[in-house]
Amino acid sequence: KGKQTPAYTHAVEEGHFVFVHLTKGTFHCLPDDYEIKNEPSLNDISEALHPKFTKAEVEKLDENQELARDLFGRRYLPGFVGLNNLNKTDYLNAVLQALAHVRPLRDFFLLAGSGQQESINGHNNVETEDHNSSRKRKHSKSNNANPAEFSHLAKCFSLLLRNMWSSHRFKSNVDPHMLVQAVSVASNKRYHVGKQAEAGEFLSWLLHQLHVGVGGTRKSGSSIVHETFMGRVEVTTLIKKRRKRGEEAALEILNAVP
Repeated sequence: KGKQTPAYTHAVEEGHFVFVHLTKGTFHCLPDDYEIKNEPSLNDISEALHPKFTKAEVEKLDENQELARDLFGRRYLPGFVGLNNLNKTDYLNAVLQALAHVRPLRDFFLLAGSGQQESINGHNNVETEDHNSSRKRKHSKSNNANPAEFSHLAKCFSLLLRNMWSSHRFKSNVDPHMLVQAVSVASNKRYHVGKQAEAGEFLSWLLHQLHVGVGGTRKSGSSIVHETFMGRVEVTTLIKKRRKRGEEAALEILNAVP
C-alpha cells in the first residue's frame, strides 16, 4: 500500500482506487490508504475469494442438487468442479478431488474457514467399532483444534476445499496454485510444478502434513486426519511345517524297496 508499490502507482495513473488483499480478504482504497468496511457491493467478491460455511450449510451439502451459476453463466454443481492442471500436477489434483469428498475431513476444513475454534470442535461425532466387543463408541473430533494456529499448508487446503464447494464462484473451475505452492515449499520441491510424482506417495505425505498442520501429535485421535483414516490391520501368519531330513531319507529308502 506504500507509495512505492505497483498498486499505489496503478491507482494514481489509471484511476483504479479499490484493491483487495488476497490473503486477508480486506478491501482498501488507494492512494488515500484506508480500509473499506461494510460495503454491500463488495460482498460477492468476498464470497468468491474467501467463501465461508455455517454448520447448517455443511450438513446439507450432500443433499444439494441445485446447480450454481458462475460469472459467465456456466452452471456447475458445487463440490464437483475441475481443478486446473498447472503442468504435471494431475496426480495432485486426483488426490485433492478424492479428499474433498471424504465427509469428516471435508466438513472439518470447510468450517475451519470461519477462523473460530468453536465452529469445528464437536461438529460431528464419529462411530468406531471396538474389535474386542460388538459395541460401538463415539468420540468427538479434535477438541483442541484452533484454525488460527493451522500451518500455512493446512490453511491453503481449507481454502481450496471451500472454493471447490462454494456456490459463489466467478469461474466454474478452481485454480489450486496457492496450495501447490505451499506443497512445493513444505516438501522442498519434492512435489513441484512440472515434476511428475506418484499419487499414492503424495497422498501419504499430504495426510501426514495435514495431521501435523492442525495440531496432531503421536497420540491416538489427536487430529481429524488420524480419526478419519487411522484403522486397524489384522495380520495372520501361516507357518508351513517342514519334514526332518531323517524322515525324508527313510521315505526314499522305502520307495526304493521293490
